[in-house]
This record gives sequence, C-alpha cells and structure tokens, in this order.
Amino acid sequence: MLAAAEDRFERVEVASACHLVAEAIEREILSGRLRPGDGVGTEAALCRQFGVNRSTVREAIRMLEQGGLVQRGGDRRLYASLPRYSGLSSRVSRALILHEVTFRELWATARVLEIAAAEQAAENADAAAIDALEENQARAEQALDDPARLAELDSQFHSLMSKASRNRVLDLAREPAGLLFFPTTEMICRRVPKGAARMVAAHRHLIEALKARDAAAAALWMARHVADWRKGFERAGRDLDEPVERVFARHALRAPY
Repeated sequence: MLAAAEDRFERVEVASACHLVAEAIEREILSGRLRPGDGVGTEAALCRQFGVNRSTVREAIRMLEQGGLVQRGGDRRLYASLPRYSGLSSRVSRALILHEVTFRELWATARVLEIAAAEQAAENADAAAIDALEENQARAEQALDDPARLAELDSQFHSLMSKASRNRVLDLAREPAGLLFFPTTEMICRRVPKGAARMVAAHRHLIEALKARDAAAAALWMARHVADWRKGFERAGRDLDEPVERVFARHALRAPY
C-alpha cells in the first residue's frame, strides 16, 4: 500500500529559463506596456535584467520571433512587433480560426458575451475597475489618429469591462473571441470615417453607466457599440461570411504598420 501511494504522482516539469524569459517579455507586449516598434533591449541588457546567460536570452528571442512578437530591425536591435494573428491567440482562439469561423459568427457571439459583461460590470464594478477603465479612456482619447494603438486600447477596454463584471466564468468564456477583435477594429479605425470617434464615445457612455450602476444603460450602449462594430466592418468593404483568418491575412498585407 505504501509503494502504491508513493507512485501516485508524476514528476513535475519545471519551466526552463528561456520559457520564463519569453513569457515575461510576451506579457509586456500583450499588456500594451511594450508597443509595436518599441525597443525590447539588447541581448546584453536582457541578460543583465533577467540574470541569465546569453544562450538563454537568444532561445527566448527565437521563440518570440517565431510567434511574431519580436523582430530585428535593420540595426539588428530587437523591437516589439505586431504578430500574425494566430501567434497571439489562445488554443481556443486558434481552433476558431482553424474551423474557419466567419465574422458574422464572431459578431453574434460577441454581442451576447459583451452585453452580459457590461450588465454585470454595472452591478459589480468597484472603484479600482472604474479607475482602470478611465485610464484606458484617457489614452484612447489621445490615440484617435493612431488606428493600431486605438485598436489595442479597445481590446483592453473590453477585457477590463469583462473583469469588472467579477464573473470569472464569463471572463474566461469571452476571452477566446475577444482575442479576435483587434485586427477588425484596427481596420475599421483606419478605413471608416468617424469610426474611431464613435468607438471612444461609446466607451465613455459605458463608463458612465457603470458609475451610475445602471445595468440597462450599460447593456444598451454595449449593444450599440457592437452594432457599430459590424456596420464598420461592412463599410470597410469586408464580407460578413468570409473566414476571419482570410480577412485578417489580407488586411495584414495591405496595412502600413
């Protein structure tokens, strides 16, 4: 009996140093603290900051380059970059792409989940959550002429709204679809007149609804916001029934990042 108990567990695999370094840099990029085009640092600087050797840093950079999160400039320095969409996504998000889901399907799902998140955020958001949304809003108001940055902030806004709901099931449920928002939003901000201004205005109304604890107003404004997203997609000349990965790939080829 003792031997059986001792053999119950398998050995624990400890993450290698290069994976930990890559994950730390990835968190900075995905959080928006490192924006596309920002310097990541030299290999020597990264070795010093992480307290690891150069081979570890080089392997971490190799993994990030494969995912499209880091690239080397003409000066051989390392810069944060906009990855190919599949490089950002979770396993579920990647599965959605592999199954060739359409924008229409993405929109219909987002409409349900984003409205639910807004309603529950109006009921449950605390002061810290509202402060985070206000900070995001202030940055968005300064980025109206920067489609890529504004799209990043929109993605962050929806993530913050979901977390403000304080419903972990809802937050986890919406994350895979939420990771698909950025490319379409960036395209709309770039191609549709007043698209950026309407987005930021909707965010302001949503924040005010949360402050007022008005779940009905939050649901109404989120419904309008998501409806605008669909209209903007159509006005940008995209087909609602085209697989999202195909749309994103075509857009990436044309967008002047």
